Amino acid sequence: MAPAGAQRYVDQITGYVQWGVKVMFVVALVVSIGAIVAGRLFSMPQSSKLGVVSIVVVFLCAIAYLVLPGMLQSILGSGCI
Repeated sequence: MAPAGAQRYVDQITGYVQWGVKVMFVVALVVSIGAIVAGRLFSMPQSSKLGVVSIVVVFLCAIAYLVLPGMLQSILGSGCI
């Protein structure tokens, strides 16, 4: 059990982590779009393919970021047992 008054700091750290992850999603999308554009401009099809794959991976990670905490909470939470 956490000591008294620790919840405020846990919430603050959790907020920083969540904002950091959201910023990383945006940065990854920008880099992926940049790879697609650079691949098209400089005739590098591997770069364009990597950019498309990166966008798909970012969207899958974003979906997992939304779904997995709820799954973990239902498994590890108080539940019905």
